[in-house]
Amino acid sequence: MVSRVIPVETFDLVIFGGTGDLARRKILPGLFRRFLSGQMPSESRIIGAARSELDAQGYREMIAAAVAEFGGEEKNDTKGLDAFLQRLDYVAIDAKGEGGWAELAELVRQDVVQAFYFSVAPSLFGDLAERLHRNKIANAESRIVVEKPFGRDLESARALNKTLAAHFDERQIYRIDHYLGKETVQNLMAVRFGNMLFEPLWNNHYVDHIQITVAETVGVGGRGAYYDRSGAMRDMVQNHLMQLLCLIAMEPPGQFEADAVRDEKLKVIRALQGIDHHHIVRGQYDAGPDGPSYRDDAENPRSFTESFVAMRCHIANWRWAGVPFYLRTGKRMKARASEISVVFKDLGHTIFEGDAARHRNILSIRLQPNEGMDLQVTIKEPGPGGMRLIDVPLDMSFADALGENAEDVTDAYERLIMDVIRGNQTLFMRGDEVEAAWAWTDPLIEGWESRNDVPKLYDAGSAGPEDAMMLLHRDGRKWREIKG
Repeated sequence: MVSRVIPVETFDLVIFGGTGDLARRKILPGLFRRFLSGQMPSESRIIGAARSELDAQGYREMIAAAVAEFGGEEKNDTKGLDAFLQRLDYVAIDAKGEGGWAELAELVRQDVVQAFYFSVAPSLFGDLAERLHRNKIANAESRIVVEKPFGRDLESARALNKTLAAHFDERQIYRIDHYLGKETVQNLMAVRFGNMLFEPLWNNHYVDHIQITVAETVGVGGRGAYYDRSGAMRDMVQNHLMQLLCLIAMEPPGQFEADAVRDEKLKVIRALQGIDHHHIVRGQYDAGPDGPSYRDDAENPRSFTESFVAMRCHIANWRWAGVPFYLRTGKRMKARASEISVVFKDLGHTIFEGDAARHRNILSIRLQPNEGMDLQVTIKEPGPGGMRLIDVPLDMSFADALGENAEDVTDAYERLIMDVIRGNQTLFMRGDEVEAAWAWTDPLIEGWESRNDVPKLYDAGSAGPEDAMMLLHRDGRKWREIKG
């Protein structure tokens, strides 16, 4: 099975923050892979823009080093890399001044697709947007890509949306969440809406509960200053986990089209009920053999910022009435794993004598590290001795299913950037989505801040605080094991 490569139109992509970590780790190596695949027209150009005083050759050398450090097998294609580097240019630019803008205006063409990637702090979005128009670089068909955070609360999100809307239409704004670019996330929609097997069962009549886990083994070292002002709720729940919740819970859209999909996601967010503080667990990792505590990493010995959040939430609509959604995310966990698990109800009665165990079908969608899915089914244990039942997974890992072509599975950033060039907003957040998510999140944060709640300490390399385990135990359920 070889993936089809569909070329895009010729484009000019300007990456503001083109010397930054994201550009070097993800964006440029990803674009190199798209170039090698034949998806990028030879006339297309990528222009880095940043404060660093570099010339075009210096920038090409920087990106060559980045590909060598962060690229995969493709980095060994020296001929391909040389050809790709010739597509690169660079402008030293002052985001808040006038330096470099005339040079950029000369480089960016008006007769090709224009995309501007704002890989910079949100405080610069307005300055960049205003200068793109003032210098007549952007036009009515230009696209801008903005990275999270999309504000830190509802007020700032509204202000950010207002700033962007002053210069660009909503159809031109692409709010990127790389989780939505993962192959498995898109397969989630295919599984739900492309198979008769699952969609009839996707409701409160058959589903007992749903778990969404995003666990990381890394701490906040190196990002402590940012993270201590954010925390897991703002950094992960409000965007990544919220988007996964929307995709798993939304109604079938009328068609697989940007606004149709985003309309249904918005309905889910607006149907989310408020959460009692007893149904939220906040945690903070403690020092351990493998590293310092969160407070040491954040360089704040009195920090009350959470590195872990678990919660039980409910969606107030007919499809999901009475079905709890358990969300969990944390730093310095026992393994790096992202998983959505749909736990179906048990039969309620067994016909097999001596079988007292509870058997449930569980559909597990793995986002990382090994993308794929499995369905837990109940079978007879092989061998004599009667009808002894065991639960086994029907496993489909992409690496196994696709074999040698598994490498063809596109990285999230690659896919999303190509979607920007195509003008496809399906996998990008809309402004009203962002605001609705903050409208739900803000009261939760304000609640624990007003109560001066202190996060529970948990051991680094564990599954989180004990209180998070009890969140499900009280309901007669248990978390899925975190496996790397």
